[in-house]
Amino acid sequence: MWKRPEDTNKPESLQPHPTPAPPPAAAPPPPPMTAAAPPPAASQQPKERASIGSSISILGDLSGDEDLVVYGRVDGKVDLAQHAVTIGKSGRVKADVFGKTISVEGEVHGNLYAGEQIVLRKSGSVHGNLTAPRVTLEDGCKFKGSIDMDPQSADRARAAHARASEPKAVSQPSAQPSAQPSAAAAARVQ
Repeated sequence: MWKRPEDTNKPESLQPHPTPAPPPAAAPPPPPMTAAAPPPAASQQPKERASIGSSISILGDLSGDEDLVVYGRVDGKVDLAQHAVTIGKSGRVKADVFGKTISVEGEVHGNLYAGEQIVLRKSGSVHGNLTAPRVTLEDGCKFKGSIDMDPQSADRARAAHARASEPKAVSQPSAQPSAQPSAAAAARVQ
């Protein structure tokens, strides 16, 4: 309510007074000076994940740089030593599997080598050996083989696998005869 020009002749007690404006709200204190938050780490960002569908059948070796989910059939070797490998409920694998973590809900005939953990779900079935620092067998799963939970065993298996994966040099016989006779040939000459 504001004074009107005609109300200026009224006594002051009868004149309406404007309502006082509320005091301005106190601004929140500025945040303490700290370093800016680092960007999210790579492990927090969504990872790439490949999937082998239930109608897909692969005969040969698999390798790559992303997580893998298998719903189909794989015969060969699965080499994703730095990534997660999941064998889905409809997955059927006849291969040795190398992964950082391995989860089995389907069927595997082969050895499993994990750098961190192997989980055999209640619907899973494995016929082969398990090598990982941590192994979980859920109630109801099927398993036939041995379990090696020594952390160094997983490292040794990974190193042996890396050596086996390296291309090997093949020496080829020389087409030219050797300039120096062998010891047996020298003995015959004398």
